Amino acid sequence: MIDWKNIKDLHANKKLEHVIGKWFGVDIFYTDKYGNIHSSIKDKDHEFLSHFFKVQMQLSFGEQYLKQDIEKGLEHLQKADKSFFYFDSFFPHVRMFAAKIIVDGEFQGAVFSYPYVTDQITSAELDELKAKFTECGASLEDTDLACDNLKKIELKDYEYLKELICLVAEEISTVTTEVAKREARIADLNAQVGNKYRYHNMIGKSAPMQKIYHLLTKISKSEATILIQGENGTGKEMVAKAIHYNSPRKDAVFMAVNCSAFNDNLLDSELFGHVKGAFTGAIKDKKGVFEVANGGTLFLDEIGDMTLSMQVKLLRVLQEGTFMPVGATSPRKVNVRVVAATNKPLKEMIAKGEFREDLYYRVNVINVALPALRERFDDIPVLMDHFLEKKCAESGHPTKTWGKKTLEKMMDYKWPGNVRELQNEVERLVVLAGEDKMITPDLLSSRITDAVDGPVSVGSLKGVNTSGSMKQALEELEAFMIKEGLKRCNYNKSRLAKELGISRASLITKVDKYGLDKRKQAVGE
Repeated sequence: MIDWKNIKDLHANKKLEHVIGKWFGVDIFYTDKYGNIHSSIKDKDHEFLSHFFKVQMQLSFGEQYLKQDIEKGLEHLQKADKSFFYFDSFFPHVRMFAAKIIVDGEFQGAVFSYPYVTDQITSAELDELKAKFTECGASLEDTDLACDNLKKIELKDYEYLKELICLVAEEISTVTTEVAKREARIADLNAQVGNKYRYHNMIGKSAPMQKIYHLLTKISKSEATILIQGENGTGKEMVAKAIHYNSPRKDAVFMAVNCSAFNDNLLDSELFGHVKGAFTGAIKDKKGVFEVANGGTLFLDEIGDMTLSMQVKLLRVLQEGTFMPVGATSPRKVNVRVVAATNKPLKEMIAKGEFREDLYYRVNVINVALPALRERFDDIPVLMDHFLEKKCAESGHPTKTWGKKTLEKMMDYKWPGNVRELQNEVERLVVLAGEDKMITPDLLSSRITDAVDGPVSVGSLKGVNTSGSMKQALEELEAFMIKEGLKRCNYNKSRLAKELGISRASLITKVDKYGLDKRKQAVGE
């Protein structure tokens, strides 16, 4: 993916543009493969080298004429075997030149030079051009000045122009390739240096999160559609934002829509917009989020809640890049990267006929499976400290610390609501602690204290034989305590050994004795 913002500032390209403009009197601009202009020619303070081009961009439909020419040029370039193409523009006898930008063997855009005429243009043809220019809204004075000063390029000069424009395109390709290689090397070095606790606004040092960071580093630069799956509260929107703000689209808009928050009709209008009079209450045209997010990223949360009819419309946008506003009669083109998310089992929904299989494979080009908080146990204290520091700073409370028992109880809790539940609990504790510097366990929510407090009831020891010998009964009780403790501590033997008051080596011996090692069980030992 080309970083167009940096390309515009390339010193070599600026120098080439100056030389080309001075020699041939034409303006240079760039577009991506979708026809989006990535140059300053649309800026009010842009200094045009061609008076013809300047007057055209001031006409009511001047920009639309230019877009028509760009679409025409890109269409020819993608079909042609040559790396360049020249053609007549919207205005008769005025020509435009385009050169392909190829990156990693793929067509990514074009460099355009415009406008010029050949030295073979006749007086009659020039009069025809002036008549067309005036017809499109230019004044007679501007028409004469613009058309009479168009550069008339001879055949031998055209060859120089072609070489220079192709050189600009090659420079963009080379720089983009080298930057991609450099970023890949930096990413590899970062991976070798060690684990990182943070990626964009996501926090975590556990092995599952390191895998997520590594995956996001690879996919953020791509244009692939991404499906994020995970339980509620795992941070799916945060991942979508991380993808957007680490991608070449980071300077464009990021939009988020929760598909479960709208009924079918409202979701249709929300996504694709509507035209005036499309339904009762549609008093004016309204753009949908697809159109608003054009050039950027659209995050569709809870995509599994879409009806089948809405799934068909979404599939069309993903496949063809076109959509139809409610009540409209003609489709509109859009260039949006879609990141979808769900907490539902889409494969099971496909089997039940509740989700389209073709849409599933279209959105699931790259899958990001977010782990639940209970599966990233090492991240709990890191997240607790982060949320604590953030809430204290926001509320003006003094910096607080965790009481030992408070930390233990929060570490023992399973957090079914994941990171969102943990954040809410920390914010609640900061408020309840007031001016106290330490957060004590008595402030914890009852669901947390109830989940870990109190001795094991006799009723839960049904598997322990109390009628045999004392030694046998004690061994069964020991095995039961270790088994339950391993589950509670997420198989963290060091932590369990500390709880039981025995050494880690002694615990490992007992785990082997009673056959409680889940890894050995998994391989059938």
